[in-house]
Amino acid sequence: MVVFVFLVLLLAALAVGVPIAFSLLLSALGLMIYIDMYNATIISQNLIKGAQNFTLLAVPFFILAGEIMNVGGIGKRLVDLGLTMFGHVKGGLGYVVIIASIIFAGLSGSAVADAAALGAILLPMMVKGGYDKGRSMGLIASGSLIALLIPPSISLIMYGVIANVSITKLFMAGIVPGLILALGLAITWFIIIKRTPNIETLPRKSRQEVWQAFKSAIWALFLPVIIIVGLRGGVFTPTEAAAVAVFYALFISIFIYKEMTFKDIYRVLIDSAKTTSVVILMVAAAMAGAWVITVANVPQQLGELLGPIADKPFILICIVMLIVLLLGMVMDTGPIILIIVPVVLPMLTAAGVDPIYLGILLVMNGAIGLITPPVGTVLNVGVSISKLSVFQLAKGIMPFLFVYLIILFLFMLFPGLILVPMEWFM
Repeated sequence: MVVFVFLVLLLAALAVGVPIAFSLLLSALGLMIYIDMYNATIISQNLIKGAQNFTLLAVPFFILAGEIMNVGGIGKRLVDLGLTMFGHVKGGLGYVVIIASIIFAGLSGSAVADAAALGAILLPMMVKGGYDKGRSMGLIASGSLIALLIPPSISLIMYGVIANVSITKLFMAGIVPGLILALGLAITWFIIIKRTPNIETLPRKSRQEVWQAFKSAIWALFLPVIIIVGLRGGVFTPTEAAAVAVFYALFISIFIYKEMTFKDIYRVLIDSAKTTSVVILMVAAAMAGAWVITVANVPQQLGELLGPIADKPFILICIVMLIVLLLGMVMDTGPIILIIVPVVLPMLTAAGVDPIYLGILLVMNGAIGLITPPVGTVLNVGVSISKLSVFQLAKGIMPFLFVYLIILFLFMLFPGLILVPMEWFM
């Protein structure tokens, strides 16, 4: 019964438009009143404690690094490199989107930022080249979701904090699944382009032009390499990696590419602070809510409710994934992680599910929700950039969404696709 009280309070608050963080706090307070242990001081203490987690420092740093990337000319040079290498291939701009999505994912950790940046740069070029506008923006939006799996994913950081698991392991576990998503997009795009006539291609660039583009982008390409190699080699923690990313991005934007002014730095800092405040408040509210959920024995009650299938982890995972898929249609990935993890993690770990594996599944499933109507954030960013209707863009996204669902099911069937590469990277 306690489970339903919490969910009803949460959904009611969200339904009337209360922001996610405050909905979590109101639900926690309501649950405390229901179990007759109301104490606002405890909530405030856990709220402060949740915000004081040292690991959360990685979030503002990676957000700042992503903002610097977009303003400092880093993203533009990466796209130019892709165009010189693949622009002459039929459907080449689509492959540039996929490759750029992988590289951008290693820089920003944000699907929304990647969709906005790539959409602004590549969509006009694709439309001019005869590509279907809805399908092109659908590919860009779908490709941006890779940022939620490849480090430095902000969603994986949030999961690591809430689930109290190694963020470095989560980062290493997300690399191969992210690349598998990219492979799925490439195969789907190849099939689509094969059936599409009248696609213009760019002139083949000379080796000299490719080399010049590579030299221009080499500084930007080093950034994801520094992050991954540094984490893999134990040179720095995820939080330290985030700080390194900021200073490196700032250095090459100001002194190498010379496209960032001190006025830009001020604007970037303000934008990053606004985004960070929203994320940190949500995480802190979730930590306070998680404490109340634990005290109210919600995980144990949920475990008793699902007792008949407690020894069938695959069925449990299927149920949780279905719930997350439905929530993803109306909520962002971050809030889903903050709400779901404290409730289901104890039950699933007791059933023998690896928490790292679970984190990758949850983040990927939540990412799919970002491109599903009606509330998908990336979907709405795509609508804003392309000036298409939600229906038109959703139609363009559909083939890529279908492939993502197939890949998610494969990950559920074969955990080794996630865990074996993680062990190798570690």
